[in-house]
Amino acid sequence: MPRKINTHGGGARTNANGLAFEQQTSLNDALTAAGYTVFGVNVIKNGQTIGLSLPKKKLYTEFLAPNGIDYRDYNSKVWEPDEAFLNYQNRTLYVIEKKFQKCAGSVDEKLPNCHFKKQEYQKLMTPLDYKVEFLYVLSDWFQDSRYRDTLQYVVDMGCLYYFNQIPLEILELT
Repeated sequence: MPRKINTHGGGARTNANGLAFEQQTSLNDALTAAGYTVFGVNVIKNGQTIGLSLPKKKLYTEFLAPNGIDYRDYNSKVWEPDEAFLNYQNRTLYVIEKKFQKCAGSVDEKLPNCHFKKQEYQKLMTPLDYKVEFLYVLSDWFQDSRYRDTLQYVVDMGCLYYFNQIPLEILELT
């Protein structure tokens, strides 16, 4: 029997499908399209650095460590955001987690963890007097009615979710 090609994700295709979704929902691309300049991790508007784009380990290497924060003093492990935007003006770190799914699987079970992760990032940011907002960018799969309770829980826990794009207005880029 010939093997069917996995176009939905899961198993060996999880990284490939998720990576494509992450690239389609790039924070830096969205910022650039909106007229901002991204130079390294610096986000610039009208010649002024307004914040930092800090994906994955860059949150630690480009912001936390240079500001004297050793994650081990606050968290038992490193939490790497898919993307994050640090807004200098309102002193908020926006943690952006992207979840792609095209069929039943384990990704949907991860959504209720938002409050825990927000809490872990807040531990890191409190000494620097920054607050944390946590948001998901979800694929269309999660618009199905079976996720109604899960998505309501995300909101009830003080987190946010959006579909297929990063809404720049939520980052309060004034």
